[in-house]
Amino acid sequence: MAHDLVCWKCGTSLAELTLPLRRLEECAKCRSELHVCRMCVDYDPRVAKHCREPTAEEVSDKAHANFCDHFKPRSAACVAPNTGEIGKSLSELEKLFGKR
Repeated sequence: MAHDLVCWKCGTSLAELTLPLRRLEECAKCRSELHVCRMCVDYDPRVAKHCREPTAEEVSDKAHANFCDHFKPRSAACVAPNTGEIGKSLSELEKLFGKR
């Protein structure tokens, strides 16, 4: 079954995996577990418990496999870090505290 899922942590394509993802499925590249809140369509750090599904039980560790029955993988789960902002912040810190 072809799909456009990528690993939530490293962005590697998961096209070779079949759906539904098994609870202990891992990314072949970074070995991160995939049946995790961070990979779910309902994951949203802007809402309570970081989940938009009101009937889901709270999961404390959003990056490890869980038993949530509401899990549905999302294709845009990988969020690349904003390297421009990171570089700017490091530059500002160096100005304040001097070079390391």
